[in-house]
Amino acid sequence: MNPLKVGEKAPQFSLPDQDGEYINSQDLKNQRILIYFYPKAMTPGCTVQACNLRDHVEEFKKYNVTILGISTDKPEKLSRFIEKELLNFTLLSDENHEIAQKFGVWGEKEFMGKTYDGIHRISFLIAKDGTVEHIFDNFKTSNHHDIVLNYLKEHTK
Repeated sequence: MNPLKVGEKAPQFSLPDQDGEYINSQDLKNQRILIYFYPKAMTPGCTVQACNLRDHVEEFKKYNVTILGISTDKPEKLSRFIEKELLNFTLLSDENHEIAQKFGVWGEKEFMGKTYDGIHRISFLIAKDGTVEHIFDNFKTSNHHDIVLNYLKEHTK
């Protein structure tokens, strides 16, 4: 696993959202975007992380940041996750983990003694010019939103 680095161009993507509509990174030009990768919709940690982002979405809007969550879940599952948790941002389905690999967040993980490949919980703040502005890889699911918002408070002109 070798995540992108600050200053590198973010990979282009076109992925289906929770409604099966394709979201193309080209359509997000000139926007600051928080792309957060998470392992699996409707699991405890991912739910805590998503709900905290949901509850603070207005603060993210103050910094003109669009939130996109990416996992390998199918669009149908993402749709159920959004409905169940009343999420107010877009989730994208990367079923073949192609984009996760391009961002360098797909790799070996260990859970309860088993080793498997999966998405590592890493977030990327993409600047308006399409480069990686900041990487968030040291947080708990419960404080992810705070860490990102603190960064935005300190780094927004």
